[in-house]
Amino acid sequence: MDWKVFLTVFAAVFVAELGDKTQLATMLFAADREVSKLTVFFAASLALVIASAIGVLAGSVMSHYISEKYLHYIAGTGFVVIGLWILFRA
Repeated sequence: MDWKVFLTVFAAVFVAELGDKTQLATMLFAADREVSKLTVFFAASLALVIASAIGVLAGSVMSHYISEKYLHYIAGTGFVVIGLWILFRA
């Protein structure tokens, strides 16, 4: 296992998920006294695992058709466009 990649991906995803709407929704479900906290935990965890698996599969397929260099350009441009869109909407 490449620990550098592991830690980089872990840190990026962990920071990105903190305080987002997924975490807030999970907290709201867990706040219900009649709901099993273990059920909420496993359901939320499974949802994040499946969403991550879709991302890995999509990235793997895209890398066969688009060079890594262009994927970085596309991702970077996408983040900048989203950031500008959010900035101008505020």
